[in-house]
Amino acid sequence: MRTTTPHQHSPHAHGPTAHPHADAIQAQVLDLDAKVMADHVDAVIEWMPVHSAPTRIVDLGAGTGAGTFALLHAFPDAVVTAVDSSAEHLELLRDRARRDGLDDRIRTLQVDLDAADWPDLGRPDLVWASASMHHLADPGRALRTVRDALGDKGLFVVLELSGLPRFLSPDTPEGRPGLEERCHAALEPSASARMPHRGSDWAPKLTAAGLEVAAHLALDIAIDSTENEAIGPYALAALTGLRRAGAELLPAEDLAALDELLDTTSPHSILSRSDLTLRTTRFVWAARRPDTDEADEADEADEADDPFSPAAEAANCERVLGGRRHGLDSTV
Repeated sequence: MRTTTPHQHSPHAHGPTAHPHADAIQAQVLDLDAKVMADHVDAVIEWMPVHSAPTRIVDLGAGTGAGTFALLHAFPDAVVTAVDSSAEHLELLRDRARRDGLDDRIRTLQVDLDAADWPDLGRPDLVWASASMHHLADPGRALRTVRDALGDKGLFVVLELSGLPRFLSPDTPEGRPGLEERCHAALEPSASARMPHRGSDWAPKLTAAGLEVAAHLALDIAIDSTENEAIGPYALAALTGLRRAGAELLPAEDLAALDELLDTTSPHSILSRSDLTLRTTRFVWAARRPDTDEADEADEADEADDPFSPAAEAANCERVLGGRRHGLDSTV
């Protein structure tokens, strides 16, 4: 089963990792998420209210390149600047670019986006930030920097998550039903302290930074493991992270249940389950710098003729997502 329910919403510049091994684990999770979410990323790219095909793109918090490569394929005349704080992630991205023959269309920058001064990003037509802004201690400063960098009619697209994905049904595993939710509940206080902006409504933050929200979208996603072979390994990696983070927080019975799921030699391994479903909500905001002249013209125009009016955005949402172009079952 694959479902996506978009509705109007009023969702890797990753921080420094603790050690290189953490970078490697995060890279694995990013690659698995890219495999599972590829159709949805393509749908969001098609949904974006760009005035014309961008040729200068910045991917903020590029990670191992899921957004970078999707954008390169969607816009064949574009060059992407991939920005991330992890040297290892950027090296993996460059390796793939070389393999795919795309290295002449990518440049990489290792940048801490919480730093006061960034390298020159040029004048991008599109800035893409997927699951990255919530990692920042001061996202407002980063948003203002993006506003100042955007070219004329440039677009800033922020994709964020409501929280970590879920994979198990509430009545599993046998003997310890509700295990996954208990793990997330136990870890939520520390996660919220480290990432207070995760799950935020970014519209007010974008507005406060001097940007104007042109469109917004939420995708409620459910993908059955029978539809995507990467969901099992993704669940394994995600629950491995929960087990590590919850070692001192979870009761012994829950830790034992997690260990059984994570034992790939066990017949009860999560890789042997046929009932996994990835469940997640992704929010998307598209914003641009206000253009006074353009706003005055829009006020005088009939809203039906305005390609970025709420009615036009709803129609675009229906066209891209409701049209099942990416195999997505959806409604507006």
